Amino acid sequence: MTTEADSGLDQLQARVESGVERVESLLVERTRSDDGMVTEAARHLLEAGGKRFRPLLTVLAAQFGDPEHEDVIKAGVIVELTHLATLYHDDVMDEAPRRRGAPSANSRWDNSVAILVGDFLFARASALVADLGTEAVRIQAETFARLVHGQIKETVGPKDGENLLDHYLQVVADKTGSLIAASALLGAKMSGANAEVQETLLAFGERIGVAFQLADDIIDIASESEDSGKTPGTDLREGVPTLPTLYILTSDDPAEAELKQRLSAPITDEALVAKTLAELREHSALKQARDYVLGEAEAGRALLADLPTGAARDALDALCDRVVNRIA
Repeated sequence: MTTEADSGLDQLQARVESGVERVESLLVERTRSDDGMVTEAARHLLEAGGKRFRPLLTVLAAQFGDPEHEDVIKAGVIVELTHLATLYHDDVMDEAPRRRGAPSANSRWDNSVAILVGDFLFARASALVADLGTEAVRIQAETFARLVHGQIKETVGPKDGENLLDHYLQVVADKTGSLIAASALLGAKMSGANAEVQETLLAFGERIGVAFQLADDIIDIASESEDSGKTPGTDLREGVPTLPTLYILTSDDPAEAELKQRLSAPITDEALVAKTLAELREHSALKQARDYVLGEAEAGRALLADLPTGAARDALDALCDRVVNRIA
């Protein structure tokens, strides 16, 4: 027997799926250029797939207003174009050979092309956000500033005396949380949701965005297969600090000295990678990291109490469950 709640969820799912499909169509249109090579390069990562988490959140947030408003779809495209642009630039800075299972743009072409294509995507996002009014332009500009600040902080590293863990968490908030927060805010704003709902969804987006990113840190260690889409131990091989390893690196326990030294640089020997993964899976730092991520997810869930009840709020609550289930 179908209940009223089930019917509401089915209707919501249909609206959200339709909205995301419309975002996808407009993404294809907005990555088109008169130059065939630019079109190919601009669609390189778009066609490689991706979760489309940001436009999904935009469409979900719009359910608290008029979800059919055309500006909601434009907002979803803007945040995804911005996200894609940052990936092109990140891959150049990280010298990444692959992205989403395909050769990165800098590998497929070269660094100059990858940077310029990222700029092209930023330009397309900026042209589209201009259609949404000055307030949307301000949100996009402030978000872009945070993205750049986060990248600079990551590139330069912590200042003398700055706590490594605090520095890392701020980088994650700026590089990931800010755009996911803007995704939720723009969806709510473009749908005409009230100011209180907009503020709640902005805060929720930042919390859940940070939680999703930090969950990847745990999966890189805890996962024993590539089912997650990432080879376990990738961060160890690249010498990338993550939430679990930073708990160890900031520890004053002398018993951690050897492990701290090992984690302070890329681990290139595969046998040593396997040994380190085994140790980390049993280490209290992994539980600390899980507890932190669960805390962020629950803080996000608590914010939802300020939203109107219904299928849309239930769907956002389910996003919190998704974070928890990823690292269970």
